Amino acid sequence: MKLPAVTLSDDQAAAFDAVAQMLRHAGIDLEDSLLMPPRGKEQSVMALIGKAGSGKTLLLAELYKALEGAGVDIVSGDFESRKKKDKRTLAILAPTNKAASVLRMRGVPATTIHRILYTPVYDPEYEKVAEWLAGNGERPVIEGLTDLALDRALAFYQTNKSVPGALATAGLRGSDFITGWKRREDPLDIGFVDESSMLDDKQFNDLKEIFPTLVLFGDPAQLAPVNQSGTMVFDGLTGPNKLELSRIHRQDADNPILDLAHALADPQLQFQDFECMIEEAARKDERVIWGQRVEADLMARSPVLVWRNATRIRLINAFRAVHGAPEDALLEGEPLICDGIELPLKHRKKRLDLEARGLIKGAQVIYLGHGRKPGFSRLHVMGAEDPQVSAASIVKIEKPDEEEPFIPFAARMGATFLHGAAVTIHKAQGSQWDTVQVFSPDLFVAARMGRVEAGQPLWKRLAYVAITRAQERLIWVTRNRLSRPTGALRVDDLRAAPAATLTLESEEI
Repeated sequence: MKLPAVTLSDDQAAAFDAVAQMLRHAGIDLEDSLLMPPRGKEQSVMALIGKAGSGKTLLLAELYKALEGAGVDIVSGDFESRKKKDKRTLAILAPTNKAASVLRMRGVPATTIHRILYTPVYDPEYEKVAEWLAGNGERPVIEGLTDLALDRALAFYQTNKSVPGALATAGLRGSDFITGWKRREDPLDIGFVDESSMLDDKQFNDLKEIFPTLVLFGDPAQLAPVNQSGTMVFDGLTGPNKLELSRIHRQDADNPILDLAHALADPQLQFQDFECMIEEAARKDERVIWGQRVEADLMARSPVLVWRNATRIRLINAFRAVHGAPEDALLEGEPLICDGIELPLKHRKKRLDLEARGLIKGAQVIYLGHGRKPGFSRLHVMGAEDPQVSAASIVKIEKPDEEEPFIPFAARMGATFLHGAAVTIHKAQGSQWDTVQVFSPDLFVAARMGRVEAGQPLWKRLAYVAITRAQERLIWVTRNRLSRPTGALRVDDLRAAPAATLTLESEEI
């Protein structure tokens, strides 16, 4: 088997060959760049699992490059040509915007699962531009788009392969060329799913309906979805359909964060011993910090990770207090977490509009200010390809020891949000930040309770997930204290493109 230019470890090379064999059976020969027509709906699922640092992302990227080099078309979720029905296709998916953006930053054109389940409907005139950009039509003549604008769009697309991004470069907004969204009717071909430990059975079954050939990439040491009773969707796979990457690669060997994460596999390790390891690592390496307090400055963009909901609520209220936030309003720059969409069934199209813009449950956003109508907010969706939106919002600020949240403002219906200065470790799965603060008093409580999940102490699973969210720096917070911020919240560093307004019919607001 011809391997990629990048040198793979033995277990990566074996996994690459296993996927190549699976693809060959499906009619795609990577060695000879030979593509046969799809062979019906025969189902094939494989899982490539491994702990942090085992090279799952590198392997996914190399498989993507090999498939693209063989002539397989990449389905991005932002546009699909009607002229590609007989071609072989690949979609690279992640459960959240943030997880997809982590892959995109590494050159892998990933999108969210939702953007594959629902496809955009383009205005017929601008669909001509999209087809031309994708190489499936003549250069169009569109009223209002100059030759210079089309040249800018083409130059952008050749570099970034994003139709919405190219049309935005030409001076258009999403609401100009996307008229709506519809549930996918036709199946696709090959699907790669990153962070598959986050999938529940319903999402897994939805994906199997769409992709005859499905490859799952996941970490078995993470936390299972809340409704899965400690199991992950790839647990049921066996034999050659489930491969594990066990080697931690040389380039990561001096990473103290990964060292700490993998130390948790020791069955004899106790919580106090683990904290001693963290303290020792902090003395030797500036990438690990033994923190005496939560740093308020970091909470605006990377939430504190906690286990208990009561801790989350207390930290959020402390964060708002030190920033002088009024009870009846949000400050520009406050972080929010999308908690779902509250719309009646008759507004299904509006739900799709909101979700397609990235406002899916768990999405992290930054509040940019009031919208044009009461209850509307201007938002920056972290990790979304087109992050600036304006949407009908229902914001809930939870209070300690109070059952009902305080609502500073709300539309009658729309996207609902909780505050995002602190989040539970469960909700942090799939996301990564340069710097992560972990609130260790919560994990100490979990350790004292002696809870076990899937045969492992819960505190170890929590600690593993929390630590591996950090890309560059880990702050292990040991005391229930909060620093004062060094400055006001800011939004000037966020991209200031005009927000696409997502409204409900006027008679409904």
